[in-house]
Amino acid sequence: MIRILLVDDHPSVGEGTKTMIEQDGEMEVTVALSALEALEKVQNDSYDLILCDLNMPGINGLELTKRLIQFDPNRKVIIYSGYEIGSHFNLLVESGVSGFISKTASREQLHQSLRCALRGEAIIPISLLKQLRRNEVAISRSELSIQDVSINEKELTILHEVAAGISNKELAASMHVSQRNVEYQLSRIFEKLNVRSRSEAIREAKRLGLISSL
Repeated sequence: MIRILLVDDHPSVGEGTKTMIEQDGEMEVTVALSALEALEKVQNDSYDLILCDLNMPGINGLELTKRLIQFDPNRKVIIYSGYEIGSHFNLLVESGVSGFISKTASREQLHQSLRCALRGEAIIPISLLKQLRRNEVAISRSELSIQDVSINEKELTILHEVAAGISNKELAASMHVSQRNVEYQLSRIFEKLNVRSRSEAIREAKRLGLISSL
């Protein structure tokens, strides 16, 4: 029996996916509704594969993947998301994921993808292959690598807004925080990226694949 741990904070999605996967009689799915629950389950049981949602409250899918693989480098983790994962792609690859599956995938696609991962084959959407090659080349040109950068989702959102030309005042208004708070968060981002200005931050974020270079 193939044992799969599915991590998704939406009970209906979790149960629906479990039902769909278990239509393959060789697969058995356990559902965890949070990252903390998943971390507890992997301490008590072993799983052949972990299917993990990306956007979850508290510990998100990226951070959970890092922790799971840090505890067991041979663990197979697949990101299962209904959102565009392009902006997270490099970080996820560096975290050690075995691939990506869209929540819009059919039952047949889901079963095939799971079996590919179990055979040790990577599952990467064709639309992301060009991005993978471009960023591998870029990373080799600088001392700072994606492994050295730990940008959370909030900081990534700020980077996208900065790249779009949004001012600190506009950012503060959209985030419902003070301008001083925005400046503090930007300073943390600058420190993580080892830059001193907005323009340098944008350039470095694009080089690392945190934001689109298009």
